[in-house]
Amino acid sequence: MINAEQIIIEPVVTEKATMATSTANCYTFKVSDKANKVSVAIAIKKVYPKVDVASVRILNVHAKAKRSRVRRGEFTTKGGYKKALVTLKAGQTIDQA
Repeated sequence: MINAEQIIIEPVVTEKATMATSTANCYTFKVSDKANKVSVAIAIKKVYPKVDVASVRILNVHAKAKRSRVRRGEFTTKGGYKKALVTLKAGQTIDQA
């Protein structure tokens, strides 16, 4: 089994993720490619022991094709990753400072 530190890579800090945090108590994390809902919930509980996880949603962010500006006709990809949306029980927060 993978450690909790290996499952949760980093929090996603974007405008959309910040709005979800403030309105729906939903936190967004970039997670390992081998993670599933159960392992993410266990990892959140280990890293942040004072919170209780209500639900976990996982989605794959697909890689985007990028065209090279230096070499014409050459395409590269900007890597994809797996993202987890973790909803906590009411009244609980995660301090991401």
